[in-house]
Amino acid sequence: MFSSLLPEPVRRLAAWCAVVLLVTGVAAVGVWLCVTFQAAVTPALLALLGAALLGPMHRRLVRMGVSRSLAAALTCLAVVAVVGGATYVVVGALIDTGDQIVSALVRAGQDLAEHFGAAGTSLQDLASNAKELLAKFGGTAASGVITGISVVGEMIATAILALVLIFFFLRDSHRIAGALRALGPRSAADTVEAMARRAFLAVEGFMRGTTFVALIDAVFITAALLALRVPGALGLGALVFITAYIPYLGAILSGAVAVLVALADRGWVIGLWVLGVVLAVQMLEGYVLQPLIQSRTVQMHPAVVMLAITVGASVAGILGMLLAVPMTAAAFGVASELRARYGAPGQAPAGPAG
Repeated sequence: MFSSLLPEPVRRLAAWCAVVLLVTGVAAVGVWLCVTFQAAVTPALLALLGAALLGPMHRRLVRMGVSRSLAAALTCLAVVAVVGGATYVVVGALIDTGDQIVSALVRAGQDLAEHFGAAGTSLQDLASNAKELLAKFGGTAASGVITGISVVGEMIATAILALVLIFFFLRDSHRIAGALRALGPRSAADTVEAMARRAFLAVEGFMRGTTFVALIDAVFITAALLALRVPGALGLGALVFITAYIPYLGAILSGAVAVLVALADRGWVIGLWVLGVVLAVQMLEGYVLQPLIQSRTVQMHPAVVMLAITVGASVAGILGMLLAVPMTAAAFGVASELRARYGAPGQAPAGPAG
């Protein structure tokens, strides 16, 4: 055969190229299917993240003697109560302090324009023509009431479907392992189950760790803003909590907004103090909280996280940015399980992960 005439390094390179092309093709088809059926995929992924976050609560209720169905229903009701209350508080804080934040940002743009001359002219233009910019870039979204009602209705339907799926995921979680073993080949049943468990544990750890870290960041930064008497402190703290689910990028955006607001309303000294607080909180998160809280989950390099966020944003916008990192964590969990099973020559496959 012709392949026998090629040297061994060339044959290996050709084999790896074929594998890369195959994996890329499968991934491209998977992304295309997800985009095509996003009306069903989006609630399923959101429900998966919700089940990963709420799994410990459901398991605790089951251990207390509550039936699985009732425990799942109580967990979903708790989610509705907590999310509804948090949304009310966050939206109320943003509405109450929104004017202060916007006016402070406008003054920050004007101050920068005065200090830096021509370099800040664009900022001043953006501040003075904010309404025109909003009308220009938001024209499509605000073109008609029917479009707005349709978007809101789609969001409500997605949330309801995701909540229903969370109930079923929690209630039937003990059957999922058996279903996966039944779908896969008998010889690979243990591997398939172990991969699924490792992926879910990675997503579960990421969601719990991110929520806890976001809460700590929001509490520290809000307390500092209140102590420094920065306007809109509660709204800025709510913004810090929300954007914390977008790793690295969210912290940069919310921190920049807080610094600009403090700079415009309280002067350079307070602005520098806020900058120091934001940097200190981010260092605490990066060097203490993240390694301590997420030490048992898949650790990803910041460059991988940024690339995942970029790809997610290009595919599905803000929703893609939110889903990209936990899905990447699941993929890293699967790769870690495969490496543990087949990486070392002669190593016996381990049992399913706990």
